[in-house]
This record gives sequence, structure tokens and C-alpha cells, in this order.
Amino acid sequence: MSLAPRTRPEQTRDADRSRDRRTRVTAIGLSVLVVVGLVGFGSYTLLKESEASENKRSVRADDAKAPAPDRNGAARNEPGPDRPERNGSADGPIRGLKTWDASKLTRNHVDGPVAYPMKPPVGGDHNPVWMNCDGEVYEKAIPDVNAVHSLEHGAVWVTYTNRAADADVAELAERVGRTPYSLMSPYEGQAGAIMLTAWGNQLTVDGADDPRVDRFFSAFVQGPQTPEPGATCSGGLGAS
Repeated sequence: MSLAPRTRPEQTRDADRSRDRRTRVTAIGLSVLVVVGLVGFGSYTLLKESEASENKRSVRADDAKAPAPDRNGAARNEPGPDRPERNGSADGPIRGLKTWDASKLTRNHVDGPVAYPMKPPVGGDHNPVWMNCDGEVYEKAIPDVNAVHSLEHGAVWVTYTNRAADADVAELAERVGRTPYSLMSPYEGQAGAIMLTAWGNQLTVDGADDPRVDRFFSAFVQGPQTPEPGATCSGGLGAS
């Protein structure tokens, strides 16, 4: 049995049907790709949003643990085992520190007595000879006019009255004894039981373990307040 040859119109219809099938297959394939892409993009977006949300919660938690800022916007250090006092923290002013205008503290050498307005004096005219201050611990009172000259050289002067505890006096004496540019002596008539003095600066402390003692020494032994930095603390007047 033989097949009759196909006419041209029939061939044209077959070609059109084949082309339509290819077009539908291509359209379906593209639709599938679009759907897959949308699903993938949506999953990626949800994942990123979830990560961002977690990061925000983490930042908020860290902020809650951080010290609250003060009125100037700086982080405020709260008291703790390593920071016993807020105003005396390592990055703030020393609580109770008194200061004097250095430009008003005269520095003339005089041979006679000087009437200082504060006890112990924090500066002013003084004797040409300084008290030895390379870790000197004096058991008796020393002349103000010589001690002030030591302050001019950048020394810290530790003074105490009979109201100071013996243990505090002994601990401070040990501290001074190992600290160049420092000296220590009894001083009756001062306001506090234990006082620390540098040129233009003075502090009353509660005891030898007061954390402000370390801060005062760190700040003022040969500190920026020193009128004659590097001047010697030996070769002067010693204990009589």
C-alpha cells in the first residue's frame, strides 16, 4: 500500500504545529526558570533580613551592657572592683584635687621665711637649697621653704599628722622610699591626716590604700606641672 504524497498546505500546517510546540516548551521552560529564580531570591532576601535582625538584637544587647554616657556624651565609668570611685577613675579628674594658678605662684629665691597661704605650701618663693627628694622619708618636720624648692623640681611631697594610722604611714613611707622625686615628712597643722602635694596641686586622701594615691603619683612625679623638669633631687638639704 502506498501513501499519497502530502500536499504543500498540509506540510505548512505540520510545520506550524511543530513551531507551536517548540514555542510552548520554550515558554514553559522560561516560566520554570523564572519561578525558581523568584523562589531563590525570596529565600536569599529572607535570610539576609533574618541575619540583619539578629545583628540588631546583638548590638542592642551590647549597648545595654556598655556604660551609660554622661551629659557630655562620654562613656561613664561605673564603680567596680577595679574602679572604686567614679570621679577618681583613670580617665577622669582626681576627686578632691585642689589646684592653684601656676602663673600666680612666684619662684624667687629668698633667704628668710615665707608666709605661705596654705599648709603645706604648694609653691611660691623658696630657699635656694632644696630638700633632698630622691625617695627621702624624714621622721621630723622639714622647712617649708626648702620643701617648696623640691616641688619646683617636680617632686611629690607626702605629709601626715599624728591622726594618721601607723600602718598608713608605714605603707606610704615604703612607697616614697622606692620613688625618685618624692619625699615624706610629718606636718602638724595641715587640714587632713594625710596629704599629697605637688607644685600647684594638693590632695587629701583617706589612707595609704586610697586609689587616688597612685593616681597622684602617676600624674605629678615629674609631671607637666613641674617648673624645672629634670632638675636634681639630690645634693640639697638632708635630715639634720
